[in-house]
Amino acid sequence: MVVGYKTYIDLIKRLIPNKEIFSTGMTREVDRCQKAIELALQGKKVAVVSSGDAGIYGMAGLVLELLQGAGVRGQGSEGKNKSQISNLKSQISIIPGVPAFCAAASLLGAPLMHDFASISLSDLLTPWETIKKRLEMTSISDFVTILYNPKSKTRISQLEEAIAIISSHRKENTPVGIVKNATRKKEEIKITTLKEMPSHYDFIDMTTIVIIGNSATFIANGKIITPRGYDV
Repeated sequence: MVVGYKTYIDLIKRLIPNKEIFSTGMTREVDRCQKAIELALQGKKVAVVSSGDAGIYGMAGLVLELLQGAGVRGQGSEGKNKSQISNLKSQISIIPGVPAFCAAASLLGAPLMHDFASISLSDLLTPWETIKKRLEMTSISDFVTILYNPKSKTRISQLEEAIAIISSHRKENTPVGIVKNATRKKEEIKITTLKEMPSHYDFIDMTTIVIIGNSATFIANGKIITPRGYDV
């Protein structure tokens, strides 16, 4: 049994022929994970599909959170439910994958060779004021900064505000890498600077990863490089 977001299921359909599938659209993450737990408690072998790595903005955390609570639906008596859930907890495997920022970084060169921070600009689950504070602290600390979920059709201003926050602590020629659909069909790569970022806003969407260099990051031979500090 394979459970996942419809878009991700479509990406792997050729790998899961003849498998039973449960999929939903966006914002139905809790429903999907609840369903996966219910099916597993019925004795089915279930795979919950995330993009990238399940433990990085993926479904691994939500599955584990739900198993810690009492919110698993339709499992009969409380005693039986607790026993089944306890057994299920010991059987879960979280399979590591390739996070989108790693795939994007490999296409850009070596922008993550030193300390970095990853921040999602989606405020569906995290208040925007919290996100802004993280952007501010990350920029002050001179971390290479990775932006996930930079812009959607209805969420536009957050990217502009994020770039403004980062730009207040970085030079305008700071390298920026933009990768859309990393390792997927229609993959596109752009290398630019903080100053030129506004000209790329229309290009950026939810399938895009943005990597902003630190004060030492540079561009050479079409690649973004963040020095580790070796004496070369």
